[in-house]
Amino acid sequence: HCQGLKVVMPSGPYDAKGLLLASIEDPDPVMFFEPKSIYRAFKEEVPEDYYTIPLGKANLVREGSKLTIVTWGAMLRLVQQTLEANPMDADVIDMRTLAPLDMETVLTSIKKTGRAIVVSEETRAGSMAGDIAARIQEDAIMHLDAPVIRVTSFDIPFPQFALEKYHLPNVKRVQAAIAKVMSY
Repeated sequence: HCQGLKVVMPSGPYDAKGLLLASIEDPDPVMFFEPKSIYRAFKEEVPEDYYTIPLGKANLVREGSKLTIVTWGAMLRLVQQTLEANPMDADVIDMRTLAPLDMETVLTSIKKTGRAIVVSEETRAGSMAGDIAARIQEDAIMHLDAPVIRVTSFDIPFPQFALEKYHLPNVKRVQAAIAKVMSY
């Protein structure tokens, strides 16, 4: 973490273009992370016209009332697949920008739902998922009906490509986290 440095991670082609153009315009240094797994994972309309997406503003992708799922990058598609397989009345927030964090959007959702899951492809230890979970618990503890659950990669060295699918979060692990947080 370096103050003044902005960190961006799009979840699809539309966001990638808008966030990249905003990053170029921004006077501060910006690290722009592109999850390679989304390159050809799906198709999305991207306007030819010039547009930007504000840095530091999360996107409420889906509205619900029983659970908040916070995610970013390639994990947004995983969360959407999970909710298609097992419908749940959940807010889904795509952070888009990891520094600065839009905790206002997250906390507004938590105050409505009372439950949170953070889904990230990074390892559990020393992760943004842990930072976001801690901030939710610090700033919204009186609104939580359950502990914040994290779904991340395992705390082991990243495996070769053939084993990647066993290392990264998957639908089954997200479903288990939803069941756990809803059991409180």
